[in-house]
Amino acid sequence: MNVVAAYDRIAAVDRPEVWIHLRPQADVEAEAAAQQARAAAGEDLPLLGRLVAVKDNIDVAGLPTTAGCPGVAWTPEADATAVARLRAAGAVVLGKTNLDQFATGLVGTRSPYGAVRSAADPERISGGSSSGSAVAVALGIVDLALGTDTAGSGRVPAALQGIVGIKPTPGLVPTTGVLPACRSLDCVSVFARDLPLAALAVRLMSGPDGVDALARPVPAHAPLAGPEHPVLAVPRAEDLSAVDPQWRAAFDGLRSTITGIELREIDLAPFLAAARLLYDGAFVAERWAAVGPLVESAPDGLDPTVGAIIGAARDLPAHRYAADLITLAELRAAAERALAEVGADGLLLPTTTHHPTLAEVAADPVGVNSRLGTFTNFCNLFGYTAVAVPTPGIGVSVLTPGFTDAGALDLAARILGTPLPLSDDDRAVDLLVVGAHLSGLPLHGRLRRHGARPLGEVRTAPGYRLVALGDPLDRPGLVRAPGEDRTVVGELWRLPRPALADLLAESLPPLGLGWVDLSDGRTVLGYLAEHAAVRELDALPGGSWRDRPVTV
Repeated sequence: MNVVAAYDRIAAVDRPEVWIHLRPQADVEAEAAAQQARAAAGEDLPLLGRLVAVKDNIDVAGLPTTAGCPGVAWTPEADATAVARLRAAGAVVLGKTNLDQFATGLVGTRSPYGAVRSAADPERISGGSSSGSAVAVALGIVDLALGTDTAGSGRVPAALQGIVGIKPTPGLVPTTGVLPACRSLDCVSVFARDLPLAALAVRLMSGPDGVDALARPVPAHAPLAGPEHPVLAVPRAEDLSAVDPQWRAAFDGLRSTITGIELREIDLAPFLAAARLLYDGAFVAERWAAVGPLVESAPDGLDPTVGAIIGAARDLPAHRYAADLITLAELRAAAERALAEVGADGLLLPTTTHHPTLAEVAADPVGVNSRLGTFTNFCNLFGYTAVAVPTPGIGVSVLTPGFTDAGALDLAARILGTPLPLSDDDRAVDLLVVGAHLSGLPLHGRLRRHGARPLGEVRTAPGYRLVALGDPLDRPGLVRAPGEDRTVVGELWRLPRPALADLLAESLPPLGLGWVDLSDGRTVLGYLAEHAAVRELDALPGGSWRDRPVTV
């Protein structure tokens, strides 16, 4: 962690509008030293050496929280849960970043602290509402930054700044210590310059904290990876009418370069209709519920556009909200049918539509903002997860159903060609397969349908033999052979624990699950055959089912 370099970088780029509260350098150096001392004492700190910027609607103990409105500032005594978890993992907070006031906007200009300009082009917007956080990452000041995302605020700035933005499933990361924008839809999001670091930060922040009533654990059966042969839905040409021609061309060009993922066109109409509900329907009433009284008090620094948006929601009748809930459910069902019709696992969309100039936003602040949210506004309404990644000429997002976050990350990594490192997961168990479940063999799909993740080829310790069962499924049996030097080659797969019950129930005699010793000293679960049922069968030479003699 080079704190001095970070402050030197802040001085060099001269972007004061990025920050609302920048901590004194001595305080940051002291916290960095304390984290180093924890590591020296033996603590495992996966984010040691990482500097973090925090959007100023998220609490950091001892620093004022303004939500971009100085007239409502308060100083919290405790970190937001997301911040506390990053600090517990070794990260150090550099400061609080600028935002579209009350997290209302996708432009990054709605703030009395100044419009946050694009890192690469100061004539263009940063994107919002998590504007300062995204630019702090893009300028190389910090390693990670926290934003929030209700309508696209963790994704649009990522696209416009050429960085990674992850918006988890709503509820995955607790919002304790976050000033709400729309309480039922808000997500804490993460920006980074590379996908593995952003994914690590999300994993470290995830899980209920016992305070946030809307926080949810990852279901035990949630996949650990994307499908073996994934299909992503992409928009038809007519669904891209809001996208600038140059960006449309870049998106079309990207489609032609993606390998290993099948792309199928889909009618985006139900998705786009749901997106319009977020601001044009009654869901905007949640913004009044969150901060309406603050806005009504006309605090110092209130942005007129933000005030008008939130103020207009005050008198929305409850029956309109109730009606929109039914409309949303119908649109979500239609969207799910559309995905099912093309067999899609998720969506691949342009993250946003274009990169406006500051002048364009000033001339039409609401219209430009609405256009930027074309492909982002429906995401939290549908409970989806989304990963925004930079690609040549355009930023794109992978969107998948709720709590398939690992699958969305896996698909985004494939698009980028950036493998994600394996991480521990207490929902998971490792399983050895030696026969028909091996990659490319007939029963392999049973593993993949559970979202299993490959860990590579392994070999058993001596004392095992592999025999051909000679049954219609063309299966082998792995049996113990104490005292023999034979070993067997297989594959190790990591899968959700509940999947074991399904796999065991599908196993026909004489196969079951048991503990197998590996050549590297580990003991893992694997398929074993009943010794009594295979004792008359000859062991296969070579110890690999792939190398068995096959007769035609």
